[in-house]
This record gives sequence, C-alpha cells and structure tokens, in this order.
Amino acid sequence: MNGNSDPDKIILGTVQFGLPYGISNTQGQVSRQQGAGILALARQAGIRTLDTAIAYGDSETTLGILNVADWQIITKLPEMPALPGADHVAAWVEAQVKGSLTRLRVPVLHGLLLHRPAQLRTAEGAALYRALRTQCDLGHVRKIGISIYDPEELAQLPSEMTFDIVQAPLNVLDTRIVRSGWAARLAETGCELHARSIFLQGLLLMSASARPAYFSRWDVIWRRWENWLVETDLSPLQLCVRHALRTADVKRVVIGVDSTAHLEGILSAAQGVLPARPASLDTDDPALLNPALWNRT
Repeated sequence: MNGNSDPDKIILGTVQFGLPYGISNTQGQVSRQQGAGILALARQAGIRTLDTAIAYGDSETTLGILNVADWQIITKLPEMPALPGADHVAAWVEAQVKGSLTRLRVPVLHGLLLHRPAQLRTAEGAALYRALRTQCDLGHVRKIGISIYDPEELAQLPSEMTFDIVQAPLNVLDTRIVRSGWAARLAETGCELHARSIFLQGLLLMSASARPAYFSRWDVIWRRWENWLVETDLSPLQLCVRHALRTADVKRVVIGVDSTAHLEGILSAAQGVLPARPASLDTDDPALLNPALWNRT
C-alpha cells in the first residue's frame, strides 16, 4: 500500500506537556520551551488539532500559556465523583468545562470526551450524557465522545447515546476495534474514530534488549514483530505510524511526542509504502494491550 503523509489526519497528543508519560520516556516532562518548539513545528507541518485531558497534570495550563487559541482542542473529563442527582451532575460537567476553557484560554472546545465511559451505565449515566449534550447546545463544545480501552465498551452503552468521536487504542498488535466490526460501524454512523496508543506507550519502539522483563511472556509475538521488521527493512516507527494512518475507517490518529526531533521523525516515517501486516501479530490479551494492567497480572 502506498501513501503520503497526511498531517491533517494527525492529532498532536500533549500528555507529555503535563506528565512524564510513557514506558520508554527517558526525557521526562516536556518543558515549556520544548512545547513551544513542538507546537511551532506541528503548525508548520499542517497539524491543527491537539489532544489533552484534565487528568494530564498541567498540560491544559501549559497549552494555555503557549497560546493555542486558534487550534482545535480535544480534552477529556476525569472520572465523575458520586453526585446526588441530575442537577449536580450538570453543574459538575459545566464546572469542568469552564475550568478547561479557562486553563486553555480558548473560547470553545472542539471535542469533549469521557475518560470513563462506564459511568454512562450507572444511575447517573443518563444525566451525564445530557450534560455533555447541553455543553454543545450552549456552544462551549463542538463534539462529544468517549475514550475506550476495549471495543466491548461500545456494545455495553445504551443505544440511545450517540457520539461524535470515539477514541480507541489501535496499533500493529491491537486491531480489536477493526476486527470487532466497530470501526466500520462507527464510520457508517458518521462518528469519527480517533486511534491512539499507536506505539503502545513506546513499547513497540523499544529494542528487545531495552524491553522490560515483564513483557518476556509474549516472546512469540515479539519474534513475529521483529521478523516483520527484518522482512520489510523498515523501522518500528515507520510501520507503527503508517499502519495507524492508513487503517480503513480511522478518521484521525493521536500521536504524542516529547521533542521536535521526535515529531520530525514521525512526519518522515509517515511517508512511503506500508507492507501487508501479518495477521499473526493480532492479540486480544489485555495484560499486554492495556498499560493500566502492566505489572499487575
């Protein structure tokens, strides 16, 4: 499969602007000066959308200081505390949105996602959904959505709840969102699928010698991955980026970076041929695919 870089499809992830994020991160949190350089390069490349979250440390505040008023900003709500009734739910959502707008110094959020969509299945779920839609009606938010870890979460949601954006993990080992049929279903309904975790927190970019011992239980998968790298004569970065950008029904791809050199490498890696991916790389093992479970299973 041939293709060229499509910067407009890339969403710049900014968790590193607020936290020292990622298993392979040796640089720590991005400094304000580094952040300014990354944003300048992204703008020059044609990237116009940023992904952040209230839970990403001081990412929103840093972005606000760096003047992102003319960017499209997608942020995420943290887990909602136990609240007594619909009015309190609506007030909580409104306060969170106003806080994000203030920290980001922007007049409107392009997207507002739930970090914990399971809360939509609780007693206050209907009120939470209405509160999200109300923020759109008020003009504070353009699109609402959810961030998931497993496509099964989509099947568990009430059918009357519809969304503009679903953010889901997708990488060379994790194609569950496609194999489940959900990527095609979302596209049919006009809901944007945003792929994230395309490097699996950097794990897929690590050499075998640098990979933590915890992951040795998946040696068979790692050998298949390394064989594909040898067969294609491409780098992990090239295969990861091209696979995400060219997966059918994926509208946007969230890619986090920790330096301008990192972003330059990603933009370069996006260009060129994408060889057919071996289906033998597929795994459904949450102990590997969900970083929240690493070293806990």
